[in-house]
Order: sequence, then C-alpha cells, then structure tokens
Amino acid sequence: MKPHRRIVNQPVILMVEDEPLVRLTQVDILREAKIWVVEAQDADEAFELLKRRPDIRAVLTDVNMPGSMDGFEFARLVRQGWPEVGVLVISGKTGPGPGDLPPNADFLHKPILPDDLVAALRKVMAGHPQGSLTPEG
Repeated sequence: MKPHRRIVNQPVILMVEDEPLVRLTQVDILREAKIWVVEAQDADEAFELLKRRPDIRAVLTDVNMPGSMDGFEFARLVRQGWPEVGVLVISGKTGPGPGDLPPNADFLHKPILPDDLVAALRKVMAGHPQGSLTPEG
C-alpha cells in the first residue's frame, strides 16, 4: 500500500516498543506532529524493517523488550550499520550505563511529555541529510 501524498515528505521513524498501549500512545503523539511511524514490537522485527526501509530517518527504541537483544544493543547495531539514522532510546525502568549508548544517541526516561518526545526526535535527526522535521501545513 502506498502512503497518501500528504505523508510522502514526512520523516519516517521506526518505533520499537513491545507494550501495545505505550506504542499506540507514542504513535498518536508522533503522527500529530506530522511524523510517520513504522512500528515493531521487538529489536529483531525492527532490524528486518530497517534493512528494507531506506526512508527511516530515526529509531525510537525501548530498552526492555522480548527478543534476542535489548534496546541498548539494538541502538549500537543501528549506529554501526546506519550511521545516518538518528537514535533515541527510552526506558521507564533503567538508565544507560557506561558504553550502553552509541555515539550521538540520546536517552529519555519514561514517562515522556509529548513535546519532549518530538523535540528529542528532532534533535537526533538534526544531522540527517534527507530534510528537516518541520511540520508541513
């Protein structure tokens, strides 16, 4: 299915979150900010999506989730394989220790205010060459 014309130029975020209600809430926040979201429930699914979707500009990942790796490990793999993709790691249970976050990645503790989530994603994508995160009318 092709996206509607109005979303073609919107930034695409890959969200990795295993809790359906949290994921739904964050998707609503980001779509309201004119950010298109591709969803994955764990890092394994997200890794496959990232390989198939060159339009992904940033990854928003939770730390604690099922699968073969946690959000910190996934963030480091994203940074190694896709250095142009912004990385934002979030958690309500744990914070990053030494070496957990890759270079130029950010971390936020849950709960996160909607404006703070959008601002953090704008920050991690600031250096991405595919355009800006300015909302379109």
